[in-house]
Parts: sequence; structure tokens; C-alpha cells
Amino acid sequence: MRERYYPLNSLKEGHWFKLICGASFQHLPAVRNLTLAYTLAGADCIDVAADPAAIAAAQEALEVASGLKLWAKSHGFGYQALPLIMVSINDGEDPHFRKAEFDPAICPTDCWRPCEKVCPADAIVFSETRDGLGDRLYSGVLDERCYGCGRCLPVCPQQLIQARSYVSTPTSIASLILQSGVDALEIHTQVGREADFQRLWNNIKPWVNQLKLIAISCPDGEGLVEYLYRLYEIISPLDCALIWQTDGKPMSGDIGAGTTRAAIKLSQKVLDAELPGYVQLAGGTNNSTMAKLEAAGLLVRKSQEKHQYPTNNLKTPISRNRFVAGVAFGSYARVLLSPILEKLENMHKLKLQAIQSAYATNGVNAEDINQPESKNSQLTKLETVPEILWEAVSLANSLVSQVKRLEINESLN
Repeated sequence: MRERYYPLNSLKEGHWFKLICGASFQHLPAVRNLTLAYTLAGADCIDVAADPAAIAAAQEALEVASGLKLWAKSHGFGYQALPLIMVSINDGEDPHFRKAEFDPAICPTDCWRPCEKVCPADAIVFSETRDGLGDRLYSGVLDERCYGCGRCLPVCPQQLIQARSYVSTPTSIASLILQSGVDALEIHTQVGREADFQRLWNNIKPWVNQLKLIAISCPDGEGLVEYLYRLYEIISPLDCALIWQTDGKPMSGDIGAGTTRAAIKLSQKVLDAELPGYVQLAGGTNNSTMAKLEAAGLLVRKSQEKHQYPTNNLKTPISRNRFVAGVAFGSYARVLLSPILEKLENMHKLKLQAIQSAYATNGVNAEDINQPESKNSQLTKLETVPEILWEAVSLANSLVSQVKRLEINESLN
């Protein structure tokens, strides 16, 4: 049990790292490979869509990571214990819970397609050709890749792109908690939605005792502090750890270094409110975040670790917090590894083309044959290509290690 609770020690000691795969991101190979790379680099929590397939992909990656524990240590990576698996839900309309959509058939043929160029997830494509197996390549929004950043909406010259939003249902959430083995739940809310939050909480409350962590994510707004205190009253007493996620500028960390300022400013505001619980940044976090937190004096020093968060069995802190407990990285963490994952995907495509060529040589039409080996190639799995695995974990470690600067180097059996 010690190993399983190690992530909560990271939270208590002020060096918690969370990877956000995306509340709407359902590209399973990417979810699996991102989870594997950041787990081996030392992540404490993996946040995935509240979708059984996405959860299963992350859990499969954790199983693989367990078998690579010694490999990670021998390469000097930060793996200490398996991270918590978290799913995100919402109590109302939220930019994290939407997908872009449009009909490519009505797009002008002379359009320069800025939507395709601006999409950070390569979720918008246009093609009239076929792939190596004869399947017609898709045009439009690749639903599983879209995570709702919204950057395509304003750039369409004809304003043909729309956003399709959705709200989590209590029934599906209960099923995820009971059957999928998730460890933590994050609730996205906004100032003024107290009644919506209360309804959602009432529905999930019977299953909360099975969780190790609850996170509440809220952007800034007039009356924020008062709203968060009302939410704390609703969820109290809470028999697990509590995080206040300060969502500065959602899904923007890959845009530029300046996006992290909003997250830091909001974290200072929540820290000043002295709410019980831990404070963790998100929304615009990137490679500049830790240095800016250090400059702002918001990181706990090693000499202060033992006094940072007096707790009752690793649950919600008894005293008020004075420092940021951790940082969540979403779009920046994903884009950081995107060249590596793209390389892996290209290797997979080359194998498919080789299969197609082999069939053609033997006079067989590739379209007429069921080819499970091509659709589920081992080359889509990061661990099957050691040099790419090392490259991916090295990049992930370059980010995780910034948060883990105070990590105690302790070997776990």
C-alpha cells in the first residue's frame, strides 16, 4: 500500500505533478503512450477523459510501466510509484468538455484552411485519397483527437465550425467509479453554478468514499473566493485529499511562455483565501511555470516540507496552505511529446504500406482481407521501440523533474 499512496505524499510535500491527457481527448494510442512516458518520468497523477476506453488505455500503460520500473531507474528517470488515475467531469457547459465539428463538403475549395494549421492536436484533416490499405482518409474533425481548445472556431473565414458541448451524467460517473477503478475525480465548475454543483455532488456523494482524491477546477471570476468556500461547505466532511485547481488560461500552455501568468496569479488569489486543501496550478502551465513560481515565492522549500501541510492520514490539510502543492500540465505536456509520438505513428504507417505492398505482390487485394496485425500493430506501442521510448521518457522527465526538484531519492521495493 505504501507504493500506491506515494503520489499523495508528493502532494503533501509540495512537488505533485499531474499530466492532463484531456477531458475530451480520446485518441487511445496517444493516451496510452503519454501515460506510459510520464509515468516512467515520475508523474503522480494521470487525468483522462471519463470514458471507459480512455481509462483502460491509461491503466494498460500503468501495467507496462510496472514492468519497466528497473529500466526507468537505471536510466535515471523519476519513476517512484504508480500515479493515480483521475477522470474529469463537469457540472455545466465548460470549454474542456466540447468537440469542434463542421461539414467539410461545404468548405470553399479555395480556402487556405487556417483551421487545419491552427489545430494543436492535428484533429482537422482534409483528404480525398486512400491510405496504404485502401481506406479512404477522413476529411473534417477527427473526433477522438479533438480536445476542445476552440482555436479553430474564430479562424474559419466562413464561420462554418461549431462546438458541440456535453455535460457529465451522474449515472455514468457512478459506473466509472465503481467499475473502472479510478482513484480520483476532478469536478470542473464556474462561479455562479452552486446549484448545479450541489446536484452533481448529491449524485456522486455515495461513491466518493471509494476515492483517494477530489479536485475542484474553477477559472477566476467575480466572487470566486466566496464561491469556493460555499463549495467546500457542500462537500464537507471529505474523507480524502482535496485539491483546488486554479485554471488560469485553459488549454493554452503550448501557445507561449506568457500563458502561465494567469495560472500563477489565480493560485496566489486562492492561497490568500486560506481554503482548506491543496492548491495546484493548471491552464496555461508550461516550461516557464516553475521558474515563475519560484520567483513569486510560492514553492515550498525543503526545510519547510515537514511543516507544509499537517494532515490527518494524508487527507485534507488541517491547517491552511501557504504554498503551491503542485502543477498540472496539459497541452504543453502533450505537444512536448508530439514529435516523438508522430515518429512512432509514421513507423506504423510504413509497416502498413509494407503489408499492402506484400499483398499486392502476391496478387491479393488488401481491402478484401481482415488484417488485425496491421490495425493493432505493436509499433503503436511506445515500449516496443526502445530508442523512441527512451527519447519520449527523457523529454517527459525534462518537465517532470522541474516539479520534482525537492523529491527525496528513495528506492521503493
